[in-house]
Amino acid sequence: MSNSPVELEIVIPVYNEGENITATLKSLYQSVKTPSKILICYDFEEDNTLPVARGLVDPRFPLEFVRNKGKGPLGAILTGINSGTAPAVIVLPADDCENAVILDQMVEKFKNGAEIVSASRFMRGGTMEGCPLLKATLVRGASFLLYYVGRLPVHDASNGFRLFSRKLLQRVQIESEVGFAYSIELLVKCHRLRLKMDEVPSRWREREHGQSRFKVLRWLPQYLRWFFYGLETTYLRRGPETVK
Repeated sequence: MSNSPVELEIVIPVYNEGENITATLKSLYQSVKTPSKILICYDFEEDNTLPVARGLVDPRFPLEFVRNKGKGPLGAILTGINSGTAPAVIVLPADDCENAVILDQMVEKFKNGAEIVSASRFMRGGTMEGCPLLKATLVRGASFLLYYVGRLPVHDASNGFRLFSRKLLQRVQIESEVGFAYSIELLVKCHRLRLKMDEVPSRWREREHGQSRFKVLRWLPQYLRWFFYGLETTYLRRGPETVK
């Protein structure tokens, strides 16, 4: 794999994920066949993820450590995305050791023309387990309304675990400033551009180790901005010329 051109970059934002990263990296090494590079995106040199990950290098998968040039999870993700050149990028949570098995399926859908491939918890075959009530209500409710009312062609609008085409990332300006709002932003902008999207079922389980960086109330205003943008696209029929 190391001699093949990199087709996929797997961006993993981390913040003291030493207890989780071993299982996640091993699952990628065992399951992913697509020629890939893994980018560990971190905030500070003392992050306990780094020594663990450095001890788990697999020669088939180039492993790059990228220092966050911004702030928080959004800064880490955007730094990782902007550090790469592969035609497809997947943002994968550092504690997700269950879904490596679907990454090749996501790449295949990208090769079949999808600019975004969503890992969906809310389609047939997907699951979400152990999610706190407030978070579960918000993410399920937003996804339900955008799919059934906003006619967005994926069941899970709120999941940050997605594949994005490099072409889309270069075309669309990301305006979000906090958290994982960028992910729903790219989804609704892709919808407005009338570009192809697809999805595969995924499993999600509340983390057992470490603290989640998902800040529901703090990030809610920006999530709502893109939620209404998605509804506006469907009902006011604004065209792709309005997309930055």
